[in-house]
Amino acid sequence: MSKLARTAQGLLLLALSGCGQDATGPRATPGDPGAPTAATAVPSDATTVPNSAPPPAPTSFVTDAWSGAPVASSAGDGYVGRAACAGCHADETARWLGSDHDLAMQEVDGQSVLGDFDDATLTHFGVTSTFFRRDGRPMVRTDGPDGEPAEYEIAYAFGFEPLQQYLIRFPGGRLQTLGLCWDSRPAELGGQRWFPLHPDEPVPHDDPLHWTGRLATWNAMCAECHSTNLRRNYRADDRSYRTTYSEIDVACEACHGPGAEHVEWARAAAAAAETGTDAEPDTHMAVSLHGLRSDPSDGGWVFDDGRPTVRWDGPPRPREEITTCSPCHARRAGLRDEPDAGRALLDGYRPALLTEPLYHVDGQILDEVYVYGSFVQSRMFAAGVTCSDCHDPHGLDPYVDGNGLCLRCHAAEHFDAPTHHHHEQGGEAARCVACHMPTTTYMVVDARRDHSLRVPRPDLSVALGTPNACNGCHADRPAAWAAEAVVRWYGEQATQRPTPARALAAGRAQSPGAESTLVALVDDAATPGIVRATALSLLAELLTPDGLPAVVDALRDDDALVRLAAVDATDVLPLEMRAGLLAPSLADPLLAVRIQAAFELAGLSGRQDVPGLAQALDEYLAAQRCQADWPEAQLNLGLVHAATGELDLAVAADREALALEPRFVPASVNLADVLRAQGRDDQGREVLERALALSPDDPMLHHTLGLLLVRVEGAEAALPELARACELDPDRARFAYVYAVALHGLGRLEHGLGVVLEALDRHPADTDLLYLLATLQRDLGDADAALATARRLLALDPRSREASGLVAELERGAR
Repeated sequence: MSKLARTAQGLLLLALSGCGQDATGPRATPGDPGAPTAATAVPSDATTVPNSAPPPAPTSFVTDAWSGAPVASSAGDGYVGRAACAGCHADETARWLGSDHDLAMQEVDGQSVLGDFDDATLTHFGVTSTFFRRDGRPMVRTDGPDGEPAEYEIAYAFGFEPLQQYLIRFPGGRLQTLGLCWDSRPAELGGQRWFPLHPDEPVPHDDPLHWTGRLATWNAMCAECHSTNLRRNYRADDRSYRTTYSEIDVACEACHGPGAEHVEWARAAAAAAETGTDAEPDTHMAVSLHGLRSDPSDGGWVFDDGRPTVRWDGPPRPREEITTCSPCHARRAGLRDEPDAGRALLDGYRPALLTEPLYHVDGQILDEVYVYGSFVQSRMFAAGVTCSDCHDPHGLDPYVDGNGLCLRCHAAEHFDAPTHHHHEQGGEAARCVACHMPTTTYMVVDARRDHSLRVPRPDLSVALGTPNACNGCHADRPAAWAAEAVVRWYGEQATQRPTPARALAAGRAQSPGAESTLVALVDDAATPGIVRATALSLLAELLTPDGLPAVVDALRDDDALVRLAAVDATDVLPLEMRAGLLAPSLADPLLAVRIQAAFELAGLSGRQDVPGLAQALDEYLAAQRCQADWPEAQLNLGLVHAATGELDLAVAADREALALEPRFVPASVNLADVLRAQGRDDQGREVLERALALSPDDPMLHHTLGLLLVRVEGAEAALPELARACELDPDRARFAYVYAVALHGLGRLEHGLGVVLEALDRHPADTDLLYLLATLQRDLGDADAALATARRLLALDPRSREASGLVAELERGAR
């Protein structure tokens, strides 16, 4: 269960990509929404029933599950709307108007819709879509959930630059994000055109990425970060939404929290001023970020004589601003169903680590991961830099264009000079961001900058295949050419700066010696927490007694992300051992940590009295239920119910996951396993065969079916499935191991030997494969080879009783 559990956690982060196409290809998000409910649409030769417009902000809306008609709902919860703020905060309001936050989502009117709806057309792999107007309302005729063309009214405009998307009402309270976008860039930059989010391949109606499917549902994918006080209000009983918001866009209270108490304070303060009395000093602002920039007593950035960069002169900088921005500027999975501005990130979310396929091995952005995971790797974050040091927190744009922004903290004579950047002064290549914040393009036209603010390392490109800013411009030159130029300009020391990339690369590849390099990274308190946490996640796959102390120490680390990763890493340990290690984690102040500890200890529920376990386990279940529209969350529920012995509930959760997404392979695998535990392998076989009909080339399904066949029909019947799993995924050592064990059991020793040797070429340090190799060599009569293999195994794991026993046995036989 442990590896599947980690898969479930990781898949939820993968799935929550939020906006659209990733940078590396259209298949980074797993799953298939299956057959979605037909939308409220009619053939083009009939009369379209128009959707009525929603009420204006700050009134929220709920969409009726069956008719799609909006129903008014009060804001409540202390949210008062931006109009209540504007009277006292006119300057901030003026800067906010027209910003990305202001225009995050808009009702349809003559100004909000940027796209060409004057009978424009776009043909994509044989599907022609037409954009037109009817009675002044923008419409689109395109393929619907059944693949047939139908007409849809545009309900909302979503975003505005460099592209604008459009939302369409569907039954069940859903808003679906049209997969055809308007390029709002100027025509001279290639804009002012319609384009598909997946331009290089067809996206038919039954494809997981079709615009009518679950992965394009606004309520689940986008809404939380585009509106204020958003409540998804998913109803699992009929799989519908009653989503509400207090304001349609990202307004004041999205960042500062509900303002009712602050407004009351402001009125009282005004009355006190009229009478000459003092106002209450507590402003009752839910989240106040005022002191970050305006109070000189809080400190400031200063240049010291002889230093080319500033240092912070004052008390440690508060992290409230990072905490406020990160929920919507991080790749993360949600753990609560209600907004709570100012809450610590890990008290409401589980952020992604620097793992594949989200990040390159050196931490550069790869998939659509936004800003947080990059920025917290940076030296700027470590020095105390926060978002509003560079960005106007209300207008959002950088304070200064060009290099002037960076030169507020970096001396121009040192950095804005050819002696530093070695390019034409004032040219594009001499811009600080060209080298230190290279872009990756998402959603076809949206170029976003990497906020890790790193120094280009083409030498790592040579060694590890990572990108570098130099070859981003000089794509016609090899990375070695760029690496040589860097050495000429900056000396050999430029390639010798400490970097976690090599340790993380060794961990990803599970190379010999990777455990010790990862342990060193985990133990280095000066390394960014997200890097140490990533090292822990890789260490879990390689953990031996030598690495365990690093995991144990990390459970008590000051960095919550490190603690969370350490809890995850204990998953490979025996349950009773976990109980002793994780009991304190059940009382961690942050939700993400304590509920993961509860997950790891779920098998003790009802069997052993562990203080805090029941409460934390309830919190875990609640966290998954708030994401109940995600099959990954249903899988997590199924895993917990299976661990606690509630097998019928586990079956129900796994079946719900498959109802949401029939091609969600982990749910099929787990369901088959639970059915096995109930003695219902016949039904488990049906589940796996049904899944294989949908995903015939999935190696895990073939492997799992092979294991089932070993149980019910014997190893001979299982061989084709086990072999197919190895063929489809030759890099999975476990598949090769199980296949070779089956061959060994059937006496096909030579064939098994070949499978193991081929797998060891890819995984030379895999101890299971080495043990099996020695066994096969022994049984084939090659005692010398078997002894050499056993000694190799013992050298890799000197504490292994199995390895030392095997060596002793073979040495006795050799005498």
